[in-house]
Amino acid sequence: MTRPAPPETLRPIDRLLAIMARLRDPRDGCPWDLEQTFATVAPYTVEEAYEVADAIQRNDLGDLKDELGDLLLQVVFHARMAQEAGAFGFDDVARAINDKMIRRHPHVFADETYASLTHQKEGWEALKAAERAGKRAGGKAGPESLLDDVPLGLPALTRAVKLSRRAAGVGFVWPTVQEVMAKLHEEVGELEAEIAAGDLEKARQELGDVLFVVANLARTLEVDPEDSLRFTNAKFVRRFQYIEARLAERGRTPEQSDLAEMDALWDQAKAAERTAAE
Repeated sequence: MTRPAPPETLRPIDRLLAIMARLRDPRDGCPWDLEQTFATVAPYTVEEAYEVADAIQRNDLGDLKDELGDLLLQVVFHARMAQEAGAFGFDDVARAINDKMIRRHPHVFADETYASLTHQKEGWEALKAAERAGKRAGGKAGPESLLDDVPLGLPALTRAVKLSRRAAGVGFVWPTVQEVMAKLHEEVGELEAEIAAGDLEKARQELGDVLFVVANLARTLEVDPEDSLRFTNAKFVRRFQYIEARLAERGRTPEQSDLAEMDALWDQAKAAERTAAE
């Protein structure tokens, strides 16, 4: 028997929680929602986070509102499954982040003062380190290494930055941009050597080393490599679409063109962008 949706008179978050409870109702919930697990929902959670980032990149606040709702649904979904398992509920999630934010901002909610933004960042990292140590001291099974709790599910470049930042915190770091650049040239040389030798498996590994040093360079420059690559991806799309448009004016497609013609149009796209920026 069909039941009405939770009433609109509820607070929006309470209505969302009620909707999710109904979707997961074993008697008359949604079959798809009922068969989901943490593992099957996780990819959607990651995807929704990227769609939030995409809306921000496009400066589309209307879309951002919708995408934040989709991401919130993911939190509610995971919390509902955890509640059904007797582990925790949505209120526990909110309570935990409330406590964490207050704890990590003693300069706002307590009497701590920071002399600079750099000092504040150092304090933030020290607080996080203390939290990790507290978990170990409390007998919680898990991290023994400084690096163990850097999430495996992060994009590889982002995880590389976090790994190198964690190691840098204890002095395992190339101290200057010049030294990072020297290491990058060294790794590129090793990659070139494996390519020349025809050893593609070793070349794959050396390419990973190059990317890890690039991530270190991004950290040293205080640049988000994912953000940098998104910018370049957008630039590539824009310029390639220029090529497609100019070829279409000539009655042809990229498949009917060649590298020389498309490369010349690429240069035109770059020149047009420079002119527009002046």
